[in-house]
Formats: sequence, C-alpha cells, structure tokens
Amino acid sequence: MRIIAHRTIIQYAAERAEVRDALEFWYHTVKKAQWKNIGDIKHYFNSVEAVGNKRYVFNIKGNKYRIVAKILFVQQIVYIRFIGTHTAYDKIDCSTI
Repeated sequence: MRIIAHRTIIQYAAERAEVRDALEFWYHTVKKAQWKNIGDIKHYFNSVEAVGNKRYVFNIKGNKYRIVAKILFVQQIVYIRFIGTHTAYDKIDCSTI
C-alpha cells in the first residue's frame, strides 16, 4: 500500500515518544500490505473498524491512540486522516475527517 503521508506519522511520533514504535510498526506493516478489503486488513489488525466513507479506524498502542485512514483498495492508497489519542478521537467525526 502507498501511504500518504509518512511525514504525518514522523511528526506525531516526534512529539510523543511513547507511541513512536507502535506508529512505525503500523506504517511498515501497512506499506508491505496489498489489501483488497477489510478482511485482508483484519488479518494484520484484528481491531480495525470500518466507519463509512472509506474510512477505517486502527487502535494503536493498546487503544490509547487511534489512526483514521481513508483506504482506496483498487488504487492501493492509504490516506492518513487523523492520528491522536483516544480522547481526541472521541471529539471528531471520523467518517468525514
């Protein structure tokens, strides 16, 4: 999968060292993947949730953090739409972000 943009992960992790390894693991796992549907994602990330509008929510570091990504399966592109704490996630509309 092509991830837009790795810079977002790097910047977020630079501010929060406790989540750096988990974000890098997510990035490298997704980059190597060739997902065709949510079933393929669940093979790697069992807790992923589809929230509509091609958005998927990933729990990171024991559900303390979340990534919302827009995934275009045919094009093999993942757009990072949000990275944040679970508390910050609760304040957004993840299907439109």
